[in-house]
Amino acid sequence: MKEQNSIPTSKVARATQFVKTGVKIGGNYLKHNVKKIIDPATSREELHQDNAEDIYESLSELKGSALKVTQMLSMDKGLLPRAYREKFAMSQYSAPPLSGPLVVKTFKKHFKKSPSELYDKFEMSASNAASIGQVHKAELHGKQLAVKIQYPGVSESIGADLKMVKPIAIAMFGLNDKDVDRYMGEVHDRLLEETNYVLELQRSVEISKACAHIPNVFFPKYYPELSCDKILTMDWLEGLHMKEFLATNPSQEIRNQIGQALWDFYDYQIHNLRQVHADPHPGNFLMRGDGTMGIIDFGCIKVIPDLFYDNYFALINFDTLEDESKMNEIFKTLEFIVASDSPEESAFFSKLFKEMIYLLGRPFGEETFDFADDSYFEQVYLYAEKLQKLDELRNSKVARGSQHGLYINRTYFGLYSLLNELRAEVSITKPDWLKSQKLKGAFV
Repeated sequence: MKEQNSIPTSKVARATQFVKTGVKIGGNYLKHNVKKIIDPATSREELHQDNAEDIYESLSELKGSALKVTQMLSMDKGLLPRAYREKFAMSQYSAPPLSGPLVVKTFKKHFKKSPSELYDKFEMSASNAASIGQVHKAELHGKQLAVKIQYPGVSESIGADLKMVKPIAIAMFGLNDKDVDRYMGEVHDRLLEETNYVLELQRSVEISKACAHIPNVFFPKYYPELSCDKILTMDWLEGLHMKEFLATNPSQEIRNQIGQALWDFYDYQIHNLRQVHADPHPGNFLMRGDGTMGIIDFGCIKVIPDLFYDNYFALINFDTLEDESKMNEIFKTLEFIVASDSPEESAFFSKLFKEMIYLLGRPFGEETFDFADDSYFEQVYLYAEKLQKLDELRNSKVARGSQHGLYINRTYFGLYSLLNELRAEVSITKPDWLKSQKLKGAFV
């Protein structure tokens, strides 16, 4: 894999890279239009392929927030053409790594020592490289270790990068400026936390300990004495990422077992810890043939405020949706409906969000759910397309939906996608207060 000897860190250098990418994309469109004139049957697939290649190549060099956005987009199968999804998915663990001299420079800066002085063995070539940092394999006292090193300048460039990404978000998601401004603030805060490895170390230890009782999951041990703000040392976990794991053709029983472990892990965090590992992409899970799964990277944690939790999950109990008065009160609390809405707008958005909750919350209405049901996901993607085209949403003068919902929705969508890829059927565990009395009767 090609290594990088430097990363653009100044605002000017990073902005220049964005501009270069825009010029390349413009050229791709021009080339496509010329081909279309010559051959009207020319499809957009080649255009998507060229654009995906140029965008990924550019953002891979920038690292940080810019590359993280592509990682988030790759998880949303309904928003992007296949060429983009497949290329952007590489940002989860296969981005171009930093060169050896830059790695040594980072250690010298933070520990005043080189990696060879801290570990018995240290592989200078990165094993995995993602958006915020890269991982190297090391050894100390016979223990195999994973050492995560943050890219230079990542935390300092978050604000400027997100401003440059904003137009892309508006175009791709069909959002208005107010929506983007609100949610970009939430993304900024989470990304800033992800660059704080001291905070990640603390959360990793706490959540791993709290979730250690969950069947079929395991976690690395972390080493504070070999960690700092930009370097994190933990046990090396053996296992396969999703794509490689599925290539081994695991049995349905093993798929279901890992799927259940995934569901139980998220269910416990959300409802018991009120904070959640909000980065459920395949690069953060290591799966084994015995049906167990290692979980890594607790950099992106969403703490769930009580008021949001109580109202958001009340809607997952479909009995709430049958009570118009209670439902609309919650819609106001969660800012789906706002004080400035006309009666017509209130009725429109109430109906819209009620439909959305019934669809996205469908697994919660079952005792078991088969995530191999592609027809369900097709409905979700079609509904997402419908929302993007709604003028009422695009032209809304206010942002709708609490900012806290951004990462919770992303977490569930990522979880659903992982379970769909596994083709797993799982038991839908949830607190008693989320169980619909009406649906309970149907299960008896």
